[in-house]
Amino acid sequence: MVLSSCRKYEAVPVETVTQDYIFDTKDSNGIYASQYLFSIYSSLPDIAGNRIGRDLLAAGSDDAVTSQSTAAPVTLLATNGITIFNNPDDAWSRSYNGIRMATNFLNNFSVVPLKNANEKRSWFGEARAMRAFFYWELVRRYGGVPLLGDSLKTLKDNIQIPRSSFGTCVNYIVSECNQAIDSLRDDPVIDANYGRFSKDGARALKARVLLFAASPLYNGGNTGDSLNGYTSYDANRWKLAADAAKEIISQDVYHLEPNFIDIFIIQRSNEVIFAKTNTLGRPIETNNGPINFATAPGAGNTSPTQELVNAFGMSNGLEINDPGSGYDSTNPYANRDPRLSYTVLYNGAQWLSTAIQTFNGGINRPGGSTVQTQTGYYLRKFMGDFKDQTSYQDHYHDAIYFRYAEVLLNYAEAMNEYSGPSEEIFTAVESIRKRAGLNPYTLDHSISKDSLRTIIHNERRKEFAFEEQRYWDIRRWKIAGKVYNSGPLHGISITPTINGLLYNVVPVLQSSFDESKMYFYPIPNTEVVTNAKMRQNPGW
Repeated sequence: MVLSSCRKYEAVPVETVTQDYIFDTKDSNGIYASQYLFSIYSSLPDIAGNRIGRDLLAAGSDDAVTSQSTAAPVTLLATNGITIFNNPDDAWSRSYNGIRMATNFLNNFSVVPLKNANEKRSWFGEARAMRAFFYWELVRRYGGVPLLGDSLKTLKDNIQIPRSSFGTCVNYIVSECNQAIDSLRDDPVIDANYGRFSKDGARALKARVLLFAASPLYNGGNTGDSLNGYTSYDANRWKLAADAAKEIISQDVYHLEPNFIDIFIIQRSNEVIFAKTNTLGRPIETNNGPINFATAPGAGNTSPTQELVNAFGMSNGLEINDPGSGYDSTNPYANRDPRLSYTVLYNGAQWLSTAIQTFNGGINRPGGSTVQTQTGYYLRKFMGDFKDQTSYQDHYHDAIYFRYAEVLLNYAEAMNEYSGPSEEIFTAVESIRKRAGLNPYTLDHSISKDSLRTIIHNERRKEFAFEEQRYWDIRRWKIAGKVYNSGPLHGISITPTINGLLYNVVPVLQSSFDESKMYFYPIPNTEVVTNAKMRQNPGW
């Protein structure tokens, strides 16, 4: 962000402008302070793009593999390859930089004589919500981290600060969210404020943090280490998470977007609670679209796995392994959950006015050294409706952090864990299935808590594929060892024969996960060697 509203700021990076210029006691419109606030927003992670090298984070989970060389950075996340020196998802410095900027704003903005008192109050809330967000980026990766409060350390200060416990960090983040909620704008915000934290945005962050805190990895499942979770299980943590999600539901402001595709390509969707806005463009298409379309170039970087494809059941709501589902292995993509075609491009799918060819030797999977699908599948999600077009057109690719579907499934999961199946839980889950187009979308209301848990977990996987949810879900559920170590990830090899297409599931990557240490990232080595009080995570 550059400050260019006045001659004294023209083409000057915000980080080089002195405090008295940014927090100007004569700036009644808050021009310079607002630009500084927006620069904090710009520091939020851009989860809408290929941010891990040239890959989506999903390629570090069981939902996808990179189409590039297996030496690509994201593969380290899926093969137990990160170290204290090399972590492609290390968020330590970026997050603490964001925390420092937010704290600087909170400490100094009061001197700006902004005319609108309510607006000034909201700006304080936005900075506080972003500070909580940056702390959460740290805590879900590293466990407990040093909490700096409102202090701005300099090189002259004592920066030998120990990590706070996980519970202390969670309490701090929740407290920050609660204070922000009291200050922020009501929902829905006007168009001019879209992309800025609102009350429900802060509530959604709080609900997610509490859901993680209640989950098996943290809720008494960390072998007694208070830095990485609570040392004993407490079922009431699930209730706190459910109540936080229910608070958003009760506001009755956000609703499910009828058209699933529209969530990701239009702004001001009825479903999006908080997103980092991006300009019009086509980066998702050019980075991940199928190769060999002359009028619509795509690099094909992301290859969805067969495991993800199998997670999508049939349009009648049954899983593909259910004897009554109607699944046909010789025509595997017929009559599937409609979200499959919204998420993955498979052989025969309509795209750019033609049928995708991912059979061996097909236009979109010709073989050779060109980067192309490694699994027989390409990414479809986040892209515009280009089935019947011949080229890509610009559209929005906002980084959606919170949407209403997550609130519903957060509530369903938390309440099911706390008290077992109930009509409210079924209503929440069934609303997601109904929007997806399943017929029937209803569930058997007599099923057990364990069965409902399985359904909720799978609904999360299908609904939020490639939205940086699965990667963290399998960790907080403490099933990453089982997921990564149960065998290789797979793709589909499709061979044309005189009798039609022959489908064979084939291995594409041997994933790996060291449960003794990989549930938490290593604290970067530079932090450990420069801070005598910094304790490294176990195993690193």
